[in-house]
Formats: sequence, C-alpha cells, structure tokens
Amino acid sequence: MTAPEAPAGDAVPWIVVGTSDEGIALVPVTADGIRREPEIVDRPAFAARVRRAGDTTRWVWSDTSAWYPALLADGVRVARCHDLRLAHAILRDSARSIGADALRSATEWDAAASVIDDGPSALFEVDPGAREAPHDVESAVAEFTRQREVLDASAAGLRLLAAAESVGALVAAEMHAAGVPWDGGVHDEILTGMLGARDPAGRQPARIEALGAEIRDLLGDPGVSLDSQPKLLRALHRVGVAATSTSKWELREYDHPVIAPLLAYKRLMRMFTANGWAWRDEWAPDGRFRPVYVPGGVVTGRWASSGGGALQLPRQLRPAVRADPGWCLVVADVAQLEPRVLAAMSRDVALAESARGSDLYEGIVSRGVVSTRSEAKFALLGAMYGATTGDSGRLVPALRRAYPRAMGLVDDAARVGEEGGVVTTWLGRSSPPPSPGWRALQGRAGDPDATETDRTRARRAARDRGRFTRNFVVQGTAAEWALAWLGDLRARLAALPRIDDADAAPRSGPLHARQAHLAFFLHDEVIVHTPAAHAAQAAEAVAGAAETATRLLFGDIPLDFRLDLQVRPDAAKE
Repeated sequence: MTAPEAPAGDAVPWIVVGTSDEGIALVPVTADGIRREPEIVDRPAFAARVRRAGDTTRWVWSDTSAWYPALLADGVRVARCHDLRLAHAILRDSARSIGADALRSATEWDAAASVIDDGPSALFEVDPGAREAPHDVESAVAEFTRQREVLDASAAGLRLLAAAESVGALVAAEMHAAGVPWDGGVHDEILTGMLGARDPAGRQPARIEALGAEIRDLLGDPGVSLDSQPKLLRALHRVGVAATSTSKWELREYDHPVIAPLLAYKRLMRMFTANGWAWRDEWAPDGRFRPVYVPGGVVTGRWASSGGGALQLPRQLRPAVRADPGWCLVVADVAQLEPRVLAAMSRDVALAESARGSDLYEGIVSRGVVSTRSEAKFALLGAMYGATTGDSGRLVPALRRAYPRAMGLVDDAARVGEEGGVVTTWLGRSSPPPSPGWRALQGRAGDPDATETDRTRARRAARDRGRFTRNFVVQGTAAEWALAWLGDLRARLAALPRIDDADAAPRSGPLHARQAHLAFFLHDEVIVHTPAAHAAQAAEAVAGAAETATRLLFGDIPLDFRLDLQVRPDAAKE
C-alpha cells in the first residue's frame, strides 16, 4: 500500500527518511497522510535540512541508531523522530493493536531485540541474532503507512508509547555521543588498590596470582583451572565441598578454608576481566565512557547494552565517573520505582498513601502491615516477583489484606500467565505468548496417560510463566515511566543556556560541549553532566521531569515518585 501524494503547501508534520539510488530521499507526509514528492539530498544537505526544520517536524526513519549518529557528529540535534523498527516491535506484539494484520505480515521489520524463552529470565534476555531493518525509502514509507493505520485505530496509549520509545532512541544515541565523563586516573587508583599494580604484559595482577596459588594449595591441585566451573567443582568435591555450582551464594553455605580466598578471587577476577585496564583502554580511552545502549532491548521495554557493560557498572568504579573542571554531576534515582508504579497502576490509595512523601517501605511499617522495613521490602518485592516461600511468602498475605487493589493486579497478571495468556503494560506493550514447547508441556499434562512427572513439570512451567507475567506488567510500566522521564528531561535540558566556549567540555562532542546534557541512564537513575553555573537549573529539570512523567502516564494521583537527588563532582554513592 502506498500513500497518496500531496500538493505543495500542505502542513508537514512528518518527513520520512530513506536511502535511494540517487542519495538520501526525504518524503514529506501531511497530517492527512498525503505524501509529497521526495527531495533527494546528500549527507551534508541532509544535516542542513534537519538543522533548519525546527522542533515541530518528526523525522521518520528505519532505525535511529543508523541515522542519528552522523547528525550528532555534525552537531545537529533532532527534536522528534519516529523509529520504525522500535514502533513495529511494539505494534506487532501489542494485544491492543487494532487492524495490525498487514503490519504483522511485514516480517522484514522484525528487527528489534526479542525474547528468547518463557521463563523468569526472559525479562532480561536479548536476542543476539536480530537482523537489521530495511533502510530504503520505499520500505520506510510503506511501513509508516501501516503503522499510522494501526495507531489511528488503536488506543492513545500506544501512540504515546511509540513516541516515548522513539525519544528514548534519540537519548541513547546522544548519551553515546556525549559519553560519561570518566577519570582514568581515579579508575587506575581503584584498580591498583583492589588488584595491585598493572602488569605491563597484560598478565593477571599479583594479588590475583597470589590468591590463585593459595586456592590451588588448599585444593591440593596445583594445575586446576579456577576459571573452568567443571574442573573447579571436581577439585572442590575432592576436598569435601559438595557444591553444585560456583555461585557465591552457594559457596557461602560451606565451611571450608578454601571458600574465603575463592570468593575473593572470583570478586577480583570479575573486576579485572569486566572493568579492568583492558576495558578502560577500549571503552574509556579519551576521558569518556561511551557504552552502546539498546532501547527496548529487553522484552519488558527496559534498555539493554551491547557493549561496555553500562548496565552492570560496579559500585566500586562510580568515583571514576567524574565531572570535567567547571562542571558537575546531577545524580538522581527514583526510590522504589516499581512498587510506586504498582500503586499508580492499581489506583491503590492505601499503598499510594504509604509511599507519599516518604520511604515506601517505612510507610508500610507505619500502617502496621508488617513490623520492620526489611519485612516490608521482602513482602512487596515477593508479591511482584511471585515469591511463595521463605520470609516473602510468609509476609505477602498481610499485604493482600492491606493493599487488595495492588496485590489483585499482580495476582491477576500471574493467573493470566499461568493459563497461557498475554498481559499488557499501562501504555500497551504486551508480553510474548507462550512458546510451542510450553504449550506442548501443558497439553501433555492433560493427556489421559500423563504421568505425575508430566503434571509436575507442567505446574512448574505454569508457575514460572505466572511469575514472569506478574512482574512484566510492573517492570514494563516502570520502563514506560522512565522513558517519559527521559523524554521530558531531555527537552528541559535543551532549553537551558549554553556557556562560553572557554568553559566548554569538548570531549562531550559538538552538541553537548557547552550545555547540560544527559550522560547516563540505568532503569531508575539518571546522571546529568552540567556546567556548575547551571547545576541548580539542571536539578530542577530532573525533578520537574519526574513530576511531568507521573502526570502524563497516571494523571493526578496522590502519589509522588520520590527522587534521591544530589549535585556532586562524581557519581559515588553515599
């Protein structure tokens, strides 16, 4: 299907971008869906055209990560875009999409990260084999037409989600270009303090070598590989440690002299291999850590990363995140984001009142639901993640009595998942359906000749899926709130003044060197790198954007999303 062509002079809220045989094709599309004749430009002219367009034009392209970096390198900021790849994934899978048959048949756009399995780990898995979206202009125009038809017929939440996801893609590209300010000297001091001096030849530091020798001596096996789990487990079994894995949680259960040095070795080895000197040389060589963010990379809509390990940055390294001279960091994270989202989604006034203006867990204690803050935390997280044993399982019934609407929401989501159904977030992102293997397992359990083993496996798989869907609705909606926070904060920071060139931070790139900007994002935390003179304004922007995000998603509710907000020279956690 192709859109009709428009006469010149009509209003043009969208410009579709794509490749053609002659260069880059720009196809204006009016509010009525009528398209004009394409304009063919080269890359410099494209950058100039975007720079002139202003903030009202929404650029429609195949994939922000393919088109935006070159514009950023030229110092060009895109105010709005529509990312076809990301929007396609949302609309394809959403149970709220209306008239999406044509869109779902356009499988060439199935290029976004997708879920690998049905279990609880599916909340965090990314498909490493996702293919690239088509970039030619005809494919882009056709897909945009399909998406507009679905969005026009569906609930408004999907339009907001597609817009928020697209803004998130702009933010991800901008943060990669700006980078996280990184002090290599502080990083080296931290590594040296933990590991010992860097070996010039790249060998393991002396402290790790010494621990390795101690462990092998205690195991009585001088040649054992400590980094091979099967070989290490066999050596542990020979000295009476009957562990089934080398996880620190299991090893701590054993009382043996080898355990303490082995845990220390694993901790130091993790730092050396994941965030040591080789990592710094690759990912932060110029005073900027530039991770590769993947918006929508997790099935719930949370972000992933495909390089640099931004989402697993160790707490010990946070002091190396250090502002440039004359600049500072505004560091903010949301206290108990997912429980607050649950209160907002369920319209549970009692839970909202427990969270208003205070620590939510302390608020639960003050209402007499449980006795201690730790009990409140265990109980509420257990309710959202489906814990049925231990302290969480024991305390959840008290929450059900005190907060029936909130607990009812996650219990209903779990029931739908256990029955093989699909659940949907506040704005419209839906969980994947069960896999054929899951359905086969449930079917086998219902056969007349099914064994008790078959039925047990089916019940376990159903409970696993229920835990997945229980958390999906909350984690996915929390990701939507975070996108709204990022999008509004990005606009507020862009409106702040620019500083004189003499005080610029040139390593942040041409677009961000003279103005406060987002430098880092992790689920419920942002770091803004700002000139010191504008720190107060940047902090106000962070707080104001959180309030706007709450109103945008949930309207006027008696609930605040409480921020721990600090203005600091570095990002160390106090």
